[in-house]
Amino acid sequence: MNVIFTIINIFGLVTIGFSGLMATCWLTSAIADDGAVTAFSQGTMITLLMGALMFVPTLRIPKKVTRQTGFLMVAITWSVTPVFCTLPLMIYQPELSFIDAYFETVSGLTTTGATIFSGIDQLPMSINLWRHELNWIAGMGIIIFAVAILPILGVGGMQLYIAESPGTVKESDLPPRIAQTAKALWLVYAGITLACVVALRLAGMNWFDAICHAFSAMSLGGFSTHDSSIGFFNSLSIEMVLTIFQLLAAINFATHFVALRKLSFTPYVDDREARGFLALVLGSCVVTAGVLWHAGTYPDFFTALRHATFNLVTIATDSGFSSQDFNQWPIFVPMWMLFLSCVSASSGSTGGGIRMIRTIILMKQARLELFKFIHPFAVRPMKIGNTVVNNKIVASVTGFIFLYFISIVILVFMLLLSGLDFISAFSAIIACFNNAGPGLNQVGPATNYASLSDIQTGICTFAMLLGRVQIFSIVILFVPEFWRK
Repeated sequence: MNVIFTIINIFGLVTIGFSGLMATCWLTSAIADDGAVTAFSQGTMITLLMGALMFVPTLRIPKKVTRQTGFLMVAITWSVTPVFCTLPLMIYQPELSFIDAYFETVSGLTTTGATIFSGIDQLPMSINLWRHELNWIAGMGIIIFAVAILPILGVGGMQLYIAESPGTVKESDLPPRIAQTAKALWLVYAGITLACVVALRLAGMNWFDAICHAFSAMSLGGFSTHDSSIGFFNSLSIEMVLTIFQLLAAINFATHFVALRKLSFTPYVDDREARGFLALVLGSCVVTAGVLWHAGTYPDFFTALRHATFNLVTIATDSGFSSQDFNQWPIFVPMWMLFLSCVSASSGSTGGGIRMIRTIILMKQARLELFKFIHPFAVRPMKIGNTVVNNKIVASVTGFIFLYFISIVILVFMLLLSGLDFISAFSAIIACFNNAGPGLNQVGPATNYASLSDIQTGICTFAMLLGRVQIFSIVILFVPEFWRK
């Protein structure tokens, strides 16, 4: 029973926190007089009341924090919090169905960037700010989730990163306690976001657009204040700023922390995950630009390089902006972009997918297996740099990647069964599972997810949640042994 009270208490506190976040949009709406004051006032009051009803009565009850509590808390927080976040949207637009509103808020909180809204340019300032605040606050939550929470549960996170990549970011480089680590990473995240806001303002955005797009870029959330996303601005300088900051957001924030503390670029050079990520993504930009130029999509290589670089980086980092309708490009390019969304982002970043460190481990394991075929009696451990990778970590990575791909296969078949065409179904699940945003065909960058049926929207919503919590935290709830503990 103490476990239940612990979960209710913690979730009540989280809910109260989101009511405070909602209140900032209430204030924005009142100042801008944009017509959404009632939506945010009612939404804030309901959320605050529900949070208080959960938090206050359980405040003095003894708490029991176990791994089971942790897994349940992760699943409940990511799946139930969006319900409260739908309140302003549904009060402002009564015709909006719950499943669509829930999809939008899950997309925001998982930093996916997929949307069901059309006419975003005409939305009230406060509604747009709310969508982007969900992106930004969740981005920080994802970093803390990866660095501080998952290691406690024994599922990846910084524990996996440190174990797999020693010599890059050691435990001694980070503050020793979770609270201190969270504070340090929060300051780095907020500081880089502020730099992004200023850079976007200098590049030509107004202050509101700069704040919203900085929130989206640093969280790799991909929401925009315009239907045509970054294509609305048609600005090379804005695209360059966003490209740089999206690349920064896809690198482990612990690496940023150490680099800033030491005032040195050495941590980036030593970070094998960051090196692999940058080499793969930037190399792909050049190759895909060549494909677009050769296909005659753009008249010259540099125009092709501009559009290939921005759109490839935003999908590869699992952000989800767009400046062009890449659905019209030669099929190799958008498919390669979606593939990169699966493997590129670093652990401890705001990106999704398998993560680069797992990709590196899987490649090294495959190479080691080939070596053993040639030299069956040789003893050769797997190494990253000069450090041996524990077999338990290799097994964990292998198990994760199996669950990753089998989940995608099942979800794609579910969309196919619902009547969606293959390209739309496949790209929608890849984009939602990796929290990358737009897919192809029916869910391409020139359209959105509004055309999907309620069943299809529900499947994509589940894909976003499953991908964001790194699969284990939800799948384990379906294992009978979990409930017997």
